[in-house]
Amino acid sequence: VQLQASGGGLVQPGGSLRLSCAASGSIFSGNVMGWYRQAPGKQRDFVAGITNGGITDYSDSVKGRLTISRDNAKNTVYLQMNSLKPEDTAVYYCAAAVGSTRTVVTRTFREYNYWGQGTLVTVSS
Repeated sequence: VQLQASGGGLVQPGGSLRLSCAASGSIFSGNVMGWYRQAPGKQRDFVAGITNGGITDYSDSVKGRLTISRDNAKNTVYLQMNSLKPEDTAVYYCAAAVGSTRTVVTRTFREYNYWGQGTLVTVSS
């Protein structure tokens, strides 16, 4: 497995979760890493991304509530999720943009060519 996501679960509205995604070194090293999510019956949407140097980008719907980070020594990317809302309920996927530009975060789906298996986040009371 080249990307392994974990940390999903059931949380009440207003609660927090931290997702993790461990990657193989060849995929992680130097590349933009991203998180996408897919709610039932909807398309997979960009959530957040981070360059190797720590430049980040967020979708408007999560800005100020979710924080992406990476530990380059552990080949792991994280998504800290605070103030969760029911509309955040989705399967969350981590992804790597291997071979793409490394200096800015891309939101282009097709540039993410390695994907984890997804982890389900359910926000409900």
